[in-house]
Amino acid sequence: MIETPPSHTLRKDAWTSGAGPRHNSEQGSHFGLAFPGGAVVEEQQTERVRKKPKQARSRSTVFTIFEATAQILDQEGEKALTTNRVAERAGFSIGTLYQYFPNMDAILLAMIASERQRMMAHLEQFVVDTESSDTDPLLLIRLFVRALVDGFGVAPRIFRPLLKRGWRLDHSPEVIASAQALAARIKLAIVRRNHPAFPPPSDAAMFVATRGVLGAIRAAVHEDSALIGTPEFEDALVRLAVGQLATTA
Repeated sequence: MIETPPSHTLRKDAWTSGAGPRHNSEQGSHFGLAFPGGAVVEEQQTERVRKKPKQARSRSTVFTIFEATAQILDQEGEKALTTNRVAERAGFSIGTLYQYFPNMDAILLAMIASERQRMMAHLEQFVVDTESSDTDPLLLIRLFVRALVDGFGVAPRIFRPLLKRGWRLDHSPEVIASAQALAARIKLAIVRRNHPAFPPPSDAAMFVATRGVLGAIRAAVHEDSALIGTPEFEDALVRLAVGQLATTA
């Protein structure tokens, strides 16, 4: 049975409730912000994460830094984001924060990469599940498109800067490779499903269907379009995908 992929829109109550971060948290991050790709991507002149969080305590520290950053962004706005303010909110010394991140950009990029990885894992599992499902292919396409919009395009306006920053990184080799891998996995699922209305798509049709949908979401985010998240926008994206995948000879 196929379940609707979980909505990953930015939910403030997921990590901005309460007076401050939870220092003993060992759970994965759940900021609800994701972008195509999987690896940490860095802008020019932005150093890499200094200390990789392998131990449970280190993972908890990084999560607390992420949570503090999200709370400041939500409650005080982007202009208030500084490493000193994040360290203060997280309850750490600035020295502890610098053991993991050299600057504010590195924190934001790591948050984006973490969510990108999580969302891609959910999409991969969704595609795998479709292979053995008897659900109407049109519904599956709609659910997949909805998950893409929720994960890569919808966010409260206060968090739009992070969405836009993430989309500006979509030209990196890691992100391109991830998009290519997802498209190949979708094509394999279509072939294995062997539905008469959806024959194996050509490489061109697969490219246009996947990149067309992602490109429209990207443009909507950059333009602050009111269409993002509306039924009309979803319907148009579904028609784009179905038009390529259902008519391929």
